[in-house]
Amino acid sequence: MFPYRRTPEMPTPEQAPKGRPEPEFTLPDRHTVLGNPLRGPYPDGLEVADFALGCFWGAERVFWRTPGVWTTLVGYQGGITPNPSYEEVCSGLTGHTEAVRVVFDPSVVPYERLLKVFWEAHDPTQGHRQGNDVGTQYRSAVFTHTPAQAEAAAASRDAYQDVLTSAGHGAITTELQPAAAHPFHPAEPYHQQYLDKNPAGYCGIGGTGVSCPIGVAKADG
Repeated sequence: MFPYRRTPEMPTPEQAPKGRPEPEFTLPDRHTVLGNPLRGPYPDGLEVADFALGCFWGAERVFWRTPGVWTTLVGYQGGITPNPSYEEVCSGLTGHTEAVRVVFDPSVVPYERLLKVFWEAHDPTQGHRQGNDVGTQYRSAVFTHTPAQAEAAAASRDAYQDVLTSAGHGAITTELQPAAAHPFHPAEPYHQQYLDKNPAGYCGIGGTGVSCPIGVAKADG
Protein backbone atom coordinates (compact mmCIF):
# COMPACT_ATOMS: atom_id res chain seq x y z
CA MET A 1 0.00 0.00 0.00
CA PHE A 2 2.80 2.41 0.90
CA PRO A 3 6.31 2.54 -0.50
CA TYR A 4 9.07 1.50 1.92
CA ARG A 5 11.42 4.47 2.04
CA ARG A 6 15.06 3.61 2.63
CA THR A 7 16.22 7.21 2.99
CA PRO A 8 15.96 7.95 6.71
CA GLU A 9 14.37 11.39 6.70
CA MET A 10 11.64 12.61 9.02
CA PRO A 11 8.42 13.45 7.12
CA THR A 12 6.55 16.72 7.16
CA PRO A 13 2.91 16.91 8.32
CA GLU A 14 1.90 17.39 4.70
CA GLN A 15 3.49 14.04 3.78
CA ALA A 16 1.94 12.06 6.62
CA PRO A 17 -1.06 9.77 6.05
CA LYS A 18 -4.30 11.03 7.56
CA GLY A 19 -4.64 8.13 9.97
CA ARG A 20 -7.83 7.33 11.88
CA PRO A 21 -9.59 8.39 15.09
CA GLU A 22 -9.53 4.87 16.54
CA PRO A 23 -7.49 1.71 15.90
CA GLU A 24 -8.99 -0.76 13.44
CA PHE A 25 -8.40 -3.71 15.77
CA THR A 26 -8.87 -4.84 19.35
CA LEU A 27 -5.87 -5.68 21.50
CA PRO A 28 -5.67 -9.05 23.26
CA ASP A 29 -6.66 -8.87 26.90
CA ARG A 30 -3.50 -10.30 28.43
CA HIS A 31 0.24 -10.65 27.96
CA THR A 32 1.09 -14.09 26.62
CA VAL A 33 4.14 -14.43 28.91
CA LEU A 34 3.40 -12.39 32.03
CA GLY A 35 -0.35 -13.05 32.08
CA ASN A 36 -1.30 -9.50 33.04
CA PRO A 37 -3.56 -7.08 31.11
CA LEU A 38 -1.97 -5.17 28.24
CA ARG A 39 -4.07 -2.03 28.63
CA GLY A 40 -4.73 0.15 31.66
CA PRO A 41 -5.83 1.31 34.04
CA TYR A 42 -3.03 -0.50 35.82
CA PRO A 43 -2.91 -1.40 39.53
CA ASP A 44 -1.90 1.27 42.03
CA GLY A 45 1.82 1.52 42.64
CA LEU A 46 2.85 0.62 39.10
CA GLU A 47 4.50 3.09 36.73
CA VAL A 48 4.76 3.38 32.94
CA ALA A 49 7.87 3.88 30.82
CA ASP A 50 8.21 4.09 27.03
CA PHE A 51 11.34 3.16 25.08
CA ALA A 52 12.27 2.88 21.39
CA LEU A 53 15.39 0.86 20.54
CA GLY A 54 14.93 -0.63 17.10
CA CYS A 55 12.62 -3.43 15.97
CA PHE A 56 10.03 -3.73 18.72
CA TRP A 57 9.79 -7.53 18.54
CA GLY A 58 13.14 -8.08 20.21
CA ALA A 59 12.95 -4.90 22.25
CA GLU A 60 9.76 -6.04 23.97
CA ARG A 61 11.30 -9.38 24.92
CA VAL A 62 14.26 -7.64 26.59
CA PHE A 63 11.85 -5.88 28.93
CA TRP A 64 9.37 -8.69 29.66
CA ARG A 65 12.37 -10.74 30.82
CA THR A 66 13.31 -8.02 33.33
CA PRO A 67 12.20 -8.83 36.92
CA GLY A 68 9.72 -6.27 38.23
CA VAL A 69 8.11 -5.63 34.85
CA TRP A 70 4.36 -6.26 35.12
CA THR A 71 3.36 -6.05 31.46
CA THR A 72 4.65 -4.84 28.12
CA LEU A 73 3.09 -3.91 24.80
CA VAL A 74 4.46 -2.59 21.55
CA GLY A 75 3.30 0.36 19.51
CA TYR A 76 4.16 3.49 17.59
CA GLN A 77 5.24 6.77 19.14
CA GLY A 78 6.78 10.12 18.31
CA GLY A 79 5.05 10.65 14.99
CA ILE A 80 2.31 12.57 13.23
CA THR A 81 -0.36 10.14 12.00
CA PRO A 82 -2.99 9.17 14.60
CA ASN A 83 -3.44 5.42 15.09
CA PRO A 84 -1.13 4.46 12.22
CA SER A 85 -0.96 1.02 10.71
CA TYR A 86 2.27 -0.97 10.57
CA GLU A 87 2.42 -0.48 6.80
CA GLU A 88 2.07 3.28 7.22
CA VAL A 89 4.82 3.40 9.84
CA CYS A 90 7.13 1.31 7.66
CA SER A 91 6.57 3.73 4.79
CA GLY A 92 8.54 6.29 6.78
CA LEU A 93 5.78 8.85 6.28
CA THR A 94 4.15 8.84 9.73
CA GLY A 95 7.22 9.89 11.70
CA HIS A 96 6.72 7.24 14.37
CA THR A 97 9.35 5.03 15.90
CA GLU A 98 8.67 1.48 17.03
CA ALA A 99 8.27 1.65 20.82
CA VAL A 100 7.74 -0.58 23.84
CA ARG A 101 5.49 0.44 26.72
CA VAL A 102 6.80 -1.02 29.97
CA VAL A 103 4.57 -1.18 33.05
CA PHE A 104 6.71 -1.85 36.10
CA ASP A 105 6.81 -2.03 39.87
CA PRO A 106 9.34 0.59 41.00
CA SER A 107 9.74 -1.16 44.37
CA VAL A 108 11.22 -4.14 42.47
CA VAL A 109 12.89 -2.51 39.46
CA PRO A 110 13.61 1.23 39.64
CA TYR A 111 13.33 3.33 36.50
CA GLU A 112 17.11 3.74 36.43
CA ARG A 113 17.47 -0.02 36.04
CA LEU A 114 15.13 0.05 33.04
CA LEU A 115 17.28 2.79 31.55
CA LYS A 116 20.31 0.54 31.94
CA VAL A 117 18.47 -2.26 30.14
CA PHE A 118 17.49 0.19 27.40
CA TRP A 119 20.96 1.61 26.78
CA GLU A 120 22.72 -1.76 26.78
CA ALA A 121 20.20 -3.53 24.52
CA HIS A 122 20.90 -1.40 21.44
CA ASP A 123 23.37 1.01 19.85
CA PRO A 124 22.07 4.52 20.59
CA THR A 125 24.61 6.19 18.29
CA GLN A 126 23.17 5.03 14.96
CA GLY A 127 20.59 7.71 14.19
CA HIS A 128 17.71 6.47 12.07
CA ARG A 129 18.69 2.83 12.13
CA GLN A 130 19.63 -0.20 14.20
CA GLY A 131 22.09 -2.45 12.43
CA ASN A 132 20.58 -3.61 9.16
CA ASP A 133 17.21 -2.06 10.03
CA VAL A 134 17.22 1.35 8.36
CA GLY A 135 14.50 3.99 8.70
CA THR A 136 13.13 6.63 11.03
CA GLN A 137 10.91 3.95 12.62
CA TYR A 138 14.04 2.36 14.12
CA ARG A 139 15.44 5.47 15.80
CA SER A 140 16.28 5.44 19.49
CA ALA A 141 14.06 7.38 21.91
CA VAL A 142 12.91 7.64 25.51
CA PHE A 143 9.45 9.08 26.12
CA THR A 144 9.23 10.19 29.74
CA HIS A 145 6.09 10.33 31.89
CA THR A 146 7.28 12.43 34.84
CA PRO A 147 9.88 15.11 35.59
CA ALA A 148 11.78 12.50 37.59
CA GLN A 149 11.91 10.18 34.58
CA ALA A 150 13.10 13.05 32.36
CA GLU A 151 15.86 13.92 34.81
CA ALA A 152 16.97 10.31 35.17
CA ALA A 153 16.93 9.73 31.40
CA ALA A 154 19.09 12.79 30.73
CA ALA A 155 21.54 11.85 33.49
CA SER A 156 21.84 8.28 32.20
CA ARG A 157 22.38 9.50 28.64
CA ASP A 158 25.22 11.76 29.75
CA ALA A 159 26.80 9.02 31.86
CA TYR A 160 26.56 6.49 29.05
CA GLN A 161 27.99 8.96 26.56
CA ASP A 162 31.12 9.24 28.68
CA VAL A 163 31.79 5.49 28.65
CA LEU A 164 30.81 5.13 24.98
CA THR A 165 33.24 7.89 24.03
CA SER A 166 35.99 6.22 26.04
CA ALA A 167 35.25 2.98 24.15
CA GLY A 168 35.56 4.70 20.77
CA HIS A 169 31.88 5.11 19.92
CA GLY A 170 30.21 8.22 18.53
CA ALA A 171 27.59 10.59 19.86
CA ILE A 172 24.29 9.33 21.24
CA THR A 173 21.39 10.24 18.93
CA THR A 174 18.60 9.10 21.27
CA GLU A 175 15.64 11.47 21.52
CA LEU A 176 14.39 12.36 24.98
CA GLN A 177 10.78 13.51 24.68
CA PRO A 178 7.77 13.93 27.01
CA ALA A 179 5.27 11.12 26.51
CA ALA A 180 2.40 13.57 27.01
CA ALA A 181 3.33 15.27 23.72
CA HIS A 182 3.81 11.98 21.85
CA PRO A 183 0.88 9.57 22.30
CA PHE A 184 1.58 5.85 22.30
CA HIS A 185 -0.48 4.02 19.67
CA PRO A 186 -0.60 0.24 20.28
CA ALA A 187 0.49 -1.94 17.37
CA GLU A 188 -1.60 -4.66 15.77
CA PRO A 189 -2.29 -7.82 17.83
CA TYR A 190 0.14 -10.00 15.88
CA HIS A 191 3.04 -7.75 16.95
CA GLN A 192 2.29 -8.13 20.66
CA GLN A 193 4.74 -10.57 22.28
CA TYR A 194 5.73 -11.59 18.77
CA LEU A 195 8.83 -13.55 19.81
CA ASP A 196 6.83 -15.56 22.33
CA LYS A 197 4.44 -16.60 19.57
CA ASN A 198 7.30 -17.03 17.07
CA PRO A 199 10.40 -18.12 19.05
CA ALA A 200 12.53 -18.38 15.91
CA GLY A 201 11.35 -15.00 14.63
CA TYR A 202 13.55 -12.08 13.68
CA CYS A 203 15.26 -10.15 16.47
CA GLY A 204 17.37 -7.18 15.43
CA ILE A 205 18.31 -6.13 18.96
CA GLY A 206 22.02 -5.86 19.72
CA GLY A 207 24.02 -3.55 21.95
CA THR A 208 27.48 -2.03 21.85
CA GLY A 209 28.89 -4.34 24.52
CA VAL A 210 29.62 -1.30 26.68
CA SER A 211 28.22 -1.39 30.22
CA CYS A 212 26.05 1.54 31.25
CA PRO A 213 27.10 2.96 34.67
CA ILE A 214 23.54 3.25 35.95
CA GLY A 215 22.12 1.38 38.93
CA VAL A 216 24.74 -1.39 39.02
CA ALA A 217 28.37 -1.38 38.05
CA LYS A 218 28.44 -4.13 35.41
CA ALA A 219 26.18 -5.38 32.67
CA ASP A 220 24.46 -8.70 33.25
CA GLY A 221 26.08 -11.66 31.52
